[in-house]
Amino acid sequence: MTPPDPAAGVPSNFDIGLRDHQSHFDLVDLLALIPFASGAEPWSRTATLERVKPGGIRLPEGAEIVRHSHDKSRAWMLARGEGWTVRISRWFSEDTKITVTAVELATAERILAELVESLEDTEPPPAGTTEMGFWYWSADRGGVHSKRRIGAVEWSDAHANYSAEPARQLSLLMAMDPEQVSGRLLLLHGPPGTGKTSALRSLALAWRDWCQIDCVLDPERLFEDASYLIGIAMGDEGESEADDDRWRLLVLEDCDELIRADAKFATGQSLARLLNLTDGMLGQGRKVLVAITTNEDLGRLHPAIVRPGRCLARIEVGPLTRQEAAEWLGDPAAAPVDGATLAELYALQRGGDPLLPGDPRLPNGNYM
Repeated sequence: MTPPDPAAGVPSNFDIGLRDHQSHFDLVDLLALIPFASGAEPWSRTATLERVKPGGIRLPEGAEIVRHSHDKSRAWMLARGEGWTVRISRWFSEDTKITVTAVELATAERILAELVESLEDTEPPPAGTTEMGFWYWSADRGGVHSKRRIGAVEWSDAHANYSAEPARQLSLLMAMDPEQVSGRLLLLHGPPGTGKTSALRSLALAWRDWCQIDCVLDPERLFEDASYLIGIAMGDEGESEADDDRWRLLVLEDCDELIRADAKFATGQSLARLLNLTDGMLGQGRKVLVAITTNEDLGRLHPAIVRPGRCLARIEVGPLTRQEAAEWLGDPAAAPVDGATLAELYALQRGGDPLLPGDPRLPNGNYM
C-alpha cells in the first residue's frame, strides 16, 4: 500500500467517487474515513458537544487544516497532525461532532480530550434561561436532536399569570420530584393565549435537576413513523450513565387532531402509538413522560387520553377572572368584564387592544 499523502490522507490506490447531489461536506466526510479504512490510522474516537465556546476552533499544536467547508448553516473541518486526523462537523443549529483517528489509541484519546476541553462550553445557563432539547425529522439523517438555551421564568414569579385553580395545580406539578411520578401523560388544555407554553418553560426550569425537557417539532411525523418514535423513546445515542438516570419529558404542542374523540378514526395508528409510549410496551423501562398542549375542551378529547391512571396531571389553563385581571394590571378599571387571557393582559399593559392581532413587538408563542 502506498503511504498516505500527508496533505490529504488519501492513499494513491483509493478511488473517490461523488454523485451529483453530494457536496464539499461529503468529500470532507470521505477524506476523514480513508485513514481509518486504509489501516493507516486504525484507532477512532468520537465525542458530541451540545454547546461550544464562542470564537474559532483551537487545534492541538502542530495541526494543519487540510480541508474546510462552510455555508450559512454548517461548517466542516479536516485537520491532520503527526499520526492523527480530526474531522469536526458543526450544524450551527445543532450539536458539534469531533471524530479523531490515529495510529495509536493513546494518541486518539489524547487529541480528542484536548479538543473537547478546548471547545466545550460547560458554563451553566445564565439566570432566566434553561436548557431545552428539540427533535425533528431529517430526510438525510433521520431523527435529529439538539439542545438550546431558552428563556424561562421561575414559577415563583410566573404563578400570578394564572387563575387560582390552574395556579394551584401547576404549583404542585412544579414541586414534583422523580419519586412522585405516577402516570406518564401531562395534559394542558385551554384557549389560546392562556400561558400553556410559558408554564412548560417554567417547568423545564423547575425540573432541570432531574428531567430533560424535549420539544418535538413535528409530532404528526413522530406517530406516523415507527423508526422515529422508537429512536426518541430510546433516547440519544451515546448517553452517559448520568443522562440515562434522568427522566425525559417530550413536549407535543397543539396536538388537537391526535387526541380528539374521533382520533382513532382520523389518525389511524397515531393515537395507539401515543398510548403505547405512555403506558404500553414501548414505554416500559424508559423514564419518558409526554406533555401535550391542546386548545380543545376536555369533553372533546378521546376517553383513552383522559382515563384515570394515565395522566400525571390534567390541567385546564383558562383566562383570569375580572378580579384576577384587575390585580394583575393593578388597575380595576382596565380589567375586562369577562376577564382576560394572559396574552390579552400583556396587550392591555402595553396599551394595545386585546381584540386586535397581537402586538408585533411580542415574540410569538410566549403565552400559548
